[in-house]
Amino acid sequence: MIMKPKAKKFRIRRSETATSAGSNDVPSVTEAADDDSLPVVTDDGFGSEKYPTAAGGAAATAPDAAEDSEIEAIRREGLTGRQLRTARRVASRNGIAVTSDFDAIRQLRKAGIDPFQRANMLELVVSEKQNMPATTGPGNLPQTVTPPGVPSTEVRAEENRMRDIMRIQQDLVRRRRRRTLLLVARLAFFVLLPSFLAGYYYYVIATPFYNATAAFVINQSNGASASALGGLFSGTQFATSQDAITVQNYLQSRDAMLRLDKDQGFKKVFSAPNIDPLQRLATPATNEAAYKIYTRNVNVGYDPTEGIIRLDVTSPDPNQSVIFAKALISYAEQQVDSMTKRMRDDQMKGAQQSYNDAEAKLEAANRAVVALQTKYKVMSSDVEVSLISSQIGALQTELTKDTLDLAAMKSTSNPVQARIDPLQQRVDEVNRQIAALRAQMTQNDGHGESLAEIQGQLLAAQADVQTRQLMLSTTLQALESARITANQQTRYLSVGVQPVAADDPSFPRAFEDTIVAFLIFAGLYLILSMTASILKEQVSS
Repeated sequence: MIMKPKAKKFRIRRSETATSAGSNDVPSVTEAADDDSLPVVTDDGFGSEKYPTAAGGAAATAPDAAEDSEIEAIRREGLTGRQLRTARRVASRNGIAVTSDFDAIRQLRKAGIDPFQRANMLELVVSEKQNMPATTGPGNLPQTVTPPGVPSTEVRAEENRMRDIMRIQQDLVRRRRRRTLLLVARLAFFVLLPSFLAGYYYYVIATPFYNATAAFVINQSNGASASALGGLFSGTQFATSQDAITVQNYLQSRDAMLRLDKDQGFKKVFSAPNIDPLQRLATPATNEAAYKIYTRNVNVGYDPTEGIIRLDVTSPDPNQSVIFAKALISYAEQQVDSMTKRMRDDQMKGAQQSYNDAEAKLEAANRAVVALQTKYKVMSSDVEVSLISSQIGALQTELTKDTLDLAAMKSTSNPVQARIDPLQQRVDEVNRQIAALRAQMTQNDGHGESLAEIQGQLLAAQADVQTRQLMLSTTLQALESARITANQQTRYLSVGVQPVAADDPSFPRAFEDTIVAFLIFAGLYLILSMTASILKEQVSS
């Protein structure tokens, strides 16, 4: 076991004589060993020479007393010898002249320097060899002196400590450099390389696509509305919003894609060999694969505030984009017309059928009247009744006259029978005629129906005719109303922006797309790295 050599310690004391007399002599230095008591040396080597800065005993006593109190307070902190030596080296490196280790701490704190800060200690260890003074001057006294030829364990421990610190610093630098290289490699592999490949694709490989834009609205007929609320919303986007949404969904459906492929060869256009592999439609193409291409290149948007439907069609050929857009607009117009066609047809069909039925029944009623008139050979029952009534009236008048004449002949004193008999026969015949006429009006004579029955049948047939005429006029009015309503329900397309062939491609935007790809890859890398760090911390804890 190596014993630590005992070094001499120096203690500064003020001589009682100088303190009491107020002289300007320097304090005496007492040298003492750890185990032996040496005699006190009162001579400091300067004789009776005074300090250059000493102006007087009373003037120098107050600052010295303050310094002594500060040094005494530092002494009571219980600092180790290593801390004291570190403070002296820090003061020496900063060019501060001190008289002791405690004085070094006092002056460093007065200068605003913390001698025990870690950064100051590391800088001190690194630059100690360069800043170590070659000789010790009076400003650095007192200090420990190691006898020559005696190995010092403190120096050796200090060198080992410095060597360990240098090794730790080099290891830290090496680790930091390795981590930096690994970070750069990961960024290059996960962010820069994919971004470069994306940029290469956008600038070199990607096939340019051209966009054709169209805008149209769905309008409704401005006819008179049946209700005030319908008239309030008529002609606005609220009246056709449901139709616009339906058209939007239809243009984005598989039905529209299949119809466009059948009419314009949609699959053939996107399966051309001049299209890059990422955008080309494989052959033979399935309907699902074609529909994915269709949804990516055909965009339909509806603005409910303005009621405008916007159609964007993209294809490798600008003229083909225009052809596709016009075909889709025609499909939308047909779809709008077919949405209300069934309702309009149903309304018109019901009204027309009612009118036709009323007309047929009126015609049947008229034929029944004509058949009765032909059967009974009577134009009108009223005319026949009036004619018979007039005949009966005439016969009644004649009967009354003959009856009066007969009564007058019989009232004579000598009536002539030859004149009475013809007149009596005439009266009887007139009565028989009147009875026959009355029987003809009310009784059936066995050869046909009575005039009353004929009149009843004719009146019923004529009333049926009048009823059918009223129903025919009602159905005719309903038919006209249905026709007006059907015209109001008619929808039609008004194209506000016609599709025009573009001269510049809308895809790819090489620079913007490359920047977006870089940001996406950087964000993914950041998320993954943060997730991995959190998982590693959780596992390690």
